[in-house]
Amino acid sequence: MTDVRTPAADNPAVDVSRHTVATSKSWSKHDTTWMLGLYGTAIGAGTLFLPINAGVGGFWPLLVLAVLAFPMTFFAHRGLTRFVLSGRSGDITEVVEEHFGVGAGKLITLLYFFAIFPILLVYSVALTNTLSSFMEHQLHITPPPRAILSLLLILGLMAIVRCGQSVIVKAMSVLVYPFVAALLLLGLSLIPNWNGSFFASASEGMPLPMFFKTLWLAIPVMVFSFNHSPIISAFALDQKQRYGDQAERKSSGILAIAHSMMVLTVMFFCFSCVLALSPADLAAAKAQNISILSYLANHFQTPVIAYAAPLIALVAITKSFLGHYIGASEGFQGLIVKSLRSRGRTMSASWLNRATALFMVLTCWAVATFNPSILGMIETLGGPIIACLLFLMPMYAIRRVPALRQYSGPLSNVFVVVIGLVALSAIIFSFMP
Repeated sequence: MTDVRTPAADNPAVDVSRHTVATSKSWSKHDTTWMLGLYGTAIGAGTLFLPINAGVGGFWPLLVLAVLAFPMTFFAHRGLTRFVLSGRSGDITEVVEEHFGVGAGKLITLLYFFAIFPILLVYSVALTNTLSSFMEHQLHITPPPRAILSLLLILGLMAIVRCGQSVIVKAMSVLVYPFVAALLLLGLSLIPNWNGSFFASASEGMPLPMFFKTLWLAIPVMVFSFNHSPIISAFALDQKQRYGDQAERKSSGILAIAHSMMVLTVMFFCFSCVLALSPADLAAAKAQNISILSYLANHFQTPVIAYAAPLIALVAITKSFLGHYIGASEGFQGLIVKSLRSRGRTMSASWLNRATALFMVLTCWAVATFNPSILGMIETLGGPIIACLLFLMPMYAIRRVPALRQYSGPLSNVFVVVIGLVALSAIIFSFMP
């Protein structure tokens, strides 16, 4: 055992120590890679359900959600980025302890881990199910036993992870290109099928109480469709190491471009899907609990979409898995470091990395193999934690932490708090029978 270092400094998945301070005035390849990495973490398999979940409420709620998409995504993630940048050093788990004390640090680190880690497990199951189904139904070959298939998939992803943060982000940025191209091509291909049934439902009007209830329950769908908080800590640390005092300005610029790209591509795909279907079709798709691509393939009898859907889903899940791994490993290593520190013990960086990798492989493999039905509930329970960490904690810190007080005052802070409370209340309401 040797002196312990912060997870951010030692984990190869979040290593930010290799960059030198650079100018923030011009856009670089490094900025493009991070912009695509942020996009890749946020826009995953959930995008394939967004047209159904957001569009089933009708035209006017969907229009309002489209207008709110950029501000509620940008301001929230900018606030979390500023929070990480406000610390003297270390990732989000260390910054929380620095600002709020050891006890709060342990609690937030625990919540941070349990908000992200279950999503990693869900992606492990989804990846195994999607590939197995694709091999069986499209390729017409018998997939290997589930335990072997899931192990090969997890080990393949871990091979990328072990190459370090820069390789993870680059891999995600490469995977973004086919995903964006597929979304745009699918959206464009649906234009000939656009019809007026969705607009007709808008002209019929909606009672005001129903409109607000629909909007209220749909906001969490939008929040988590664009959520990339698991990678924000690593992103902020890398910007601080590279740009120094200019990190906040540079980070905000990268976030703004990444979020503009997210909103434009995803909302175009979303509107194209809902305009090609009727409200009854969207309700049927929601009742069947299938992705929009699967429903479109069945609805329009298009074999191309039937083949493309699982491939797009595989790409989406893979890049989101990689992005969420960064946050999950931060949380796990933070728990170990804080637990050992409270007992006056330490762990070397190499052993910390090995313990993290072993834990992630075994848990993801076990869950992907057994495919428990409880996964959906676990993922849903993480929703309130994410809403608190992403929307409410940074705004509270702006009021409480001197280093962040320079950001207090703008109405955007009030907007973020309101959206966070709305999302939190809607998620809690959804649990009620």
